[in-house]
Amino acid sequence: MNASSSARLFHYHPLYKPQQLICGTGQIAIITGWTVKQAVAKQLNSDEYAVIGNLYSPTRGISPLLRNLIANPHVRFLVILDATKEDRNAGACLCLLDFLENGFYPGKSETGRDCWRINSQVTGYIDPEIPESVLNQLRDSLQWRRFDAIAPTIALVRQLTQQISIQSPESWGEPQIFPEQDYQPRIQPGVRYGHRIEGHTIAQTWVKILHRIKLTGTIRPTQYGFWQELIDLTAIITDEPEDFYFPHPNYLPIQPGFLQDYIAQILDDAPQQEGVKYTYGQRLRSHFGKDQIEQVIHKLASDPDSSRAVMALWDVEDHENTDSPPCLNHIWLRIVDNELSLTATFRSNDMFSAWVANAMGLRALQCHIRDAIKARSSQSLALGPLITISQSAHIYSDCWEHSDRVIEQEYLKIFQQKRFDDPVGSFLIRVDGKIILVEQLTPGSGEVVNCFEGKQAKDLYQQIAASCPILQAEHALYLGTELQKAEIALKNSQWIYQQDQPLRFLES
Repeated sequence: MNASSSARLFHYHPLYKPQQLICGTGQIAIITGWTVKQAVAKQLNSDEYAVIGNLYSPTRGISPLLRNLIANPHVRFLVILDATKEDRNAGACLCLLDFLENGFYPGKSETGRDCWRINSQVTGYIDPEIPESVLNQLRDSLQWRRFDAIAPTIALVRQLTQQISIQSPESWGEPQIFPEQDYQPRIQPGVRYGHRIEGHTIAQTWVKILHRIKLTGTIRPTQYGFWQELIDLTAIITDEPEDFYFPHPNYLPIQPGFLQDYIAQILDDAPQQEGVKYTYGQRLRSHFGKDQIEQVIHKLASDPDSSRAVMALWDVEDHENTDSPPCLNHIWLRIVDNELSLTATFRSNDMFSAWVANAMGLRALQCHIRDAIKARSSQSLALGPLITISQSAHIYSDCWEHSDRVIEQEYLKIFQQKRFDDPVGSFLIRVDGKIILVEQLTPGSGEVVNCFEGKQAKDLYQQIAASCPILQAEHALYLGTELQKAEIALKNSQWIYQQDQPLRFLES
């Protein structure tokens, strides 16, 4: 008989994010931060804990956690495992401890809505629908401890289980459930598969990505709640500086101080540790018994025309490992016209919280490989574009409101900066006698590559659309406007057409 067999059995009923939790029949909640929760659960009996779950974000994760605890008041003990570099970067466990120790105050979230803000150096929010008195009652009713390793966490849980079996603590109150703000995005019709978005910087491209997903993405249920999703979204970043661009004020979901730690997770190998997820660097450097980054550098230094500079992160064993298979699966590098480009494929990509860090980490990897190739060969290489292909590009429901705020504040500014640098070239339009002539010019030298003629704007735009199917949308709308003006002038000899100018009367 184990030490906990004489304790009463409770049943934990998570109302929020139930698929992300491991539930037991005890009175101890174990918060594992970024440590894999199964690494703790497999060392315990189910009657030694009430619930085991991760806590990744202080702004998105603490409120659902507190709601679940309030709905399950038999939980009297909180054990917080704050063990990894990712925990220190995210600050979620520290913020939770600050809530328990220092409390909270009324304030505003970054999206401007009312909330409780936690008294912490780490920004953390609690839903305002939960009454102040209930939150303070919860703080007064829980005992908590923090640990930075799995072994002492397990030891304390077993010690507490023995204590519980002797004391049989009562629930601190009745289960309580409070309403939540109901937010539903307004979705416009659009294609589901295959999107192309281009921007000069990661920041600019990110805002465009958020706009596209929130505009036309499909809402789907997942094991983590709901997300809004597009399938096969290709993002192309053309001019991200090597020292990275951070806007002022910084609206990105990443701070410069966190970036170097994240870059290390992509560039550096890391030993396997119990409860710690793989890093991308470990997958690239040692997981398959080869240093794939070094392989790619050697390949392109010796054969710059090679199309075999491929790195794989997906292991066939990942089909059986349902806990944390890598989201980044494939990296391909190519040298074209003395430019090194990098293309990365993600099977699943959190575009609000993760994509910016993903892109910056990949850009750092691209710079590292470019510098190593230059050092080992006579090649004079420039950095080409960074391309990410997100097969499931999604935004989780708890980030919808924040996404809308970023779009509202930043998208129009970016859109207004757009220029007609269409890769298909430019078009010269003129009325010549009884016909409208349109010449298509190359984007660089201005060489005429095509000529269209007709008497009606409709006939001409159909010809252009058939010949140039990848014409940018704003450029196409511009051409439609100009062609309609040309048609009016052609039909009425009193009007004179000149491209990019208002129609004017012929002077008598």
